[in-house]
Amino acid sequence: MTRRDPLNHSLRSEHGATLIELLMALVVLAIGVLAVAQMFPASSRGQTRDRMRSVGNNYAQSKIEELETLTWADAGLSVGRHPAGTATEALGTTGAWQRFYNVDAMAAPMDNLRRVSVVVAWTAVKPETVTAITYVRR
Repeated sequence: MTRRDPLNHSLRSEHGATLIELLMALVVLAIGVLAVAQMFPASSRGQTRDRMRSVGNNYAQSKIEELETLTWADAGLSVGRHPAGTATEALGTTGAWQRFYNVDAMAAPMDNLRRVSVVVAWTAVKPETVTAITYVRR
């Protein structure tokens, strides 16, 4: 059996980490955890924004599909803003989305077309709008 010399450092093995090493490891770990924690609110905001945009697109598309069934002489396809003035149509259970549409007459030789622009607006995270455009033929 060999004995180790307590004064000979080359024979001694390390028995643990120093306090400085532990503190540095905790600082690095804390920075990593804080960086990851900041991603959660950002992803939640992005998810809310995308959901609101998808619902706005659905409302615009449903109005376009409704208008495509109207005849040329129908009041819903008369030139101008619908509803008139600055009024809007409240959508959703809370009225978070507002919708209106404009009908524009086309110049000759395309005077058998009307341009219909449906605008859906909302203010969940920040004010945003979606515009869908179609052409209705006589």
